[in-house]
Amino acid sequence: MLLHVLLHRFERVTILGVLPGEPGRMKDRATSLKPRKQQQQHHHHQNNEELPPFSFYNLLNSDANWDKEQLCDALHWIRQAIALFCGIMWGAIPLVGGFWLLLFLVLSSGVIYGYYMYILKIEEEEYGGHGNLLQEGLFASVTLFLLAWILVYSLIHF
Repeated sequence: MLLHVLLHRFERVTILGVLPGEPGRMKDRATSLKPRKQQQQHHHHQNNEELPPFSFYNLLNSDANWDKEQLCDALHWIRQAIALFCGIMWGAIPLVGGFWLLLFLVLSSGVIYGYYMYILKIEEEEYGGHGNLLQEGLFASVTLFLLAWILVYSLIHF
């Protein structure tokens, strides 16, 4: 019973925002966090002003100016789309074995390489070289590919 009363009192204290060691003094958490939150939003807003807005037209435009972060994001999400598509297809067909995993890696890396070299025609050294661009989103795409492949294969064929 005593424990229940103490827990109830503790919940009430944390809900009301009473600071320990300062009985009766209330702290408005929303107003104490507001200046920090506004600073973060202002800082984030300033960073977005420096970057040109994203558009799907830029994905196929070789004349577009790419920021390194935007290019890496685009490569990451293209790779994730390939992973999801291949995982669903490999599971539905049904394909099994390590050969198909290696084929996915080659296909995914080949599409990414072709995309930034032949479609965007960028200078890869400006963005960290081939290694940096080719590994962008690789681990996440392998995970997504395996998840989709195993899930679809198991749902359809078992």
